Amino acid sequence: MALNWKLVIDTADAPALADFWAAALGYEVEDPSALIERLLAAGHIGEEAVAEHHGRRTFRGFAAIRHPEDPFDETSGIGRGRRLLFQDVPEGRTGKNRLHIDVHADAGGLDTLVARLEQLGATRVREVNKGPAGHWWVMRDPEGNEFCAA
Repeated sequence: MALNWKLVIDTADAPALADFWAAALGYEVEDPSALIERLLAAGHIGEEAVAEHHGRRTFRGFAAIRHPEDPFDETSGIGRGRRLLFQDVPEGRTGKNRLHIDVHADAGGLDTLVARLEQLGATRVREVNKGPAGHWWVMRDPEGNEFCAA
């Protein structure tokens, strides 16, 4: 039996990093505004738990993205498939990532992919060419998290 999962990424600015990764992967930023309105109306959360991003109400310090073809809960906006959750934490990144995302280009499209990721705010770290084993770029997202473009 396959399990549902989400990858949680610690951030300094969850909504901004969610925007970057949604654009990089072609994912959708989840919209929890309907859920937030219900929770506020019922008194389950206060205004201090809420922020606004791009004109939508969000949970302060959190943002998520989901694959556009995966199912999601229409009431909460929460994805039920491939999903990344970004959560603000007080401390910054202190070492090399122990887990990272590989973003794959179409055949022959690595240069185009890398250029698009740079336009979104990523930076190149180093090029890796292992001949028949592969060719890729190690990159950093806008908060410095490493990932590979291959």
